[in-house]
Amino acid sequence: MQLNTCHALKEWAVAVAALEQAKTIMLLRKGGIHEQGGRFRVACDQVLLYPTYEHQQPGLLKPEYANAVTPVASGWHPETVRIGSWAEITDILPVSDPQVVEALLPFHIWNDKFISDRLKWKSRQPLYILLLRTYSLPQVHHIPYRAEYGGCKSWIDLAQTISLENSQPVLSDAAYAQIVAEVRYKIGHVLQGVSDE
Repeated sequence: MQLNTCHALKEWAVAVAALEQAKTIMLLRKGGIHEQGGRFRVACDQVLLYPTYEHQQPGLLKPEYANAVTPVASGWHPETVRIGSWAEITDILPVSDPQVVEALLPFHIWNDKFISDRLKWKSRQPLYILLLRTYSLPQVHHIPYRAEYGGCKSWIDLAQTISLENSQPVLSDAAYAQIVAEVRYKIGHVLQGVSDE
């Protein structure tokens, strides 16, 4: 494990909160507009979690998460950004089968409309299921917002390095391993055409 990093993954603030509260270990990505070649790539496997607000849409979230979103004006950003956690991306699972994505609905915060929209957008490209082992930093950092942090990109490098030492996992080893196993089991079941009924 790295002892410090400046690498960050941008994600909706409501999703970052769900990861930090151990309500999910899963993110779904297709790629930001400014990704290299327009495709999603994982830049590094240990990343600070950088919450974003501008593109959060309550209509794409399950009701219990939609209620946590306060819409903001286009171009709005906080003067300081809260960095309270980091994650190790343990699994990257490309998925193209809508049935597989549907089977994973209990494991993440988004609703059917989000899934449908993501599968249709750049339909020849898979949807990437990212599984993240999230850790709480020993202290929350409030870093100044910088213009280069903006834009539709998944990965950014912060102007400062943040120490990862003495971080605490939000889930135990056993709990995290169990959820990963359940996700892999669900994917395998659907791909093999096995029904849970």
